[in-house]
Amino acid sequence: MENTKNTALVLGATGGIGGEMVRQLLAAGWQVRALTRGETPSPRRDNIEWLRGDALSRADVLAAAQGCAVIVHAVNPPGYRHWGRLVLPMLDNTIAAAIAEGATIVLPGTVYNFGPDAFPAPDDLLAEDAPQHPLTRKGAIRVELEARLERASTQGARVLIVRAGDFFGPRAGNNWFSQGLVKPGQSVRSVLYPGAPGVGHQWSYLPDVARTMLQLLDVRATLPPFARFHMAGHWDRDGRQMTGAIARVVEQATGTAPAIRRFPWWLVTLASPFVATLREMREMRYLWQTPLSMDNARLQAVLGQEPHTPLDEAVRATLEGMGNLHKAAGKKNAPGLPAR
Repeated sequence: MENTKNTALVLGATGGIGGEMVRQLLAAGWQVRALTRGETPSPRRDNIEWLRGDALSRADVLAAAQGCAVIVHAVNPPGYRHWGRLVLPMLDNTIAAAIAEGATIVLPGTVYNFGPDAFPAPDDLLAEDAPQHPLTRKGAIRVELEARLERASTQGARVLIVRAGDFFGPRAGNNWFSQGLVKPGQSVRSVLYPGAPGVGHQWSYLPDVARTMLQLLDVRATLPPFARFHMAGHWDRDGRQMTGAIARVVEQATGTAPAIRRFPWWLVTLASPFVATLREMREMRYLWQTPLSMDNARLQAVLGQEPHTPLDEAVRATLEGMGNLHKAAGKKNAPGLPAR
């Protein structure tokens, strides 16, 4: 059945994109539910209906989704442990709930689905329907995620996928900005850049991604049951736009511009056999060696224009949220919702 209630279940509400979706859904007047594995927050002052449960439990997800028009699937296994083994069962539970409720599933997508055969020529853009032949384990799982969602769209669920570049933002959680370029909570004396010199890279400011999803939800009745969109985000054409913005913001706040240095890939290579996070970073290195820019023409045709925060403004908010500008403020900035 078609569900018209203005209620959304957010799985992964304490994470980066999940938390941002919670904030923007509430601001837009939605009723928001969220699952938590621990005790539900008390007192309830955040206007969220917190429910105790686990995204790995189908019964918990089915119960939480009752009466919901939307399910935001932004959840990951705790600490990203056993990601490859657990992420598909989590999605299957969301699909079962969406079919039962006739709900729309919202999935934050990535470019990990695409292998080099899909990469367009320089100055061309990557379309939503480009072939998906990934070379990595994570990319193959992403392909399967989308394939299962497409099947679900023929069984009573609706699906909305928004693919974006690397996330950054004040509460973005684990991402290249906070794990590679700068260190959270520290004064920025240097910026490490992972990309090859002169190679473009695509970034997406988390509040813009959530705003895009929310605007698409407003017109979801006009979209096909399985809808995919690409965001243009912030295109760093040669690797200097993002580092330049960080340097400008830090210099304005502290009076001293940070040095720009090459990311130590050699160290990642040495340590990756022992550290899972570094193994995943190394696996995604190809995205820093090839320019890959996404075509947002389909998104613009639906929304008119893509939500877009100016780069320096977005970088300032990100660094403030991560506590990197506390030297100028006199104390460390307090983050909002926990990353995960």
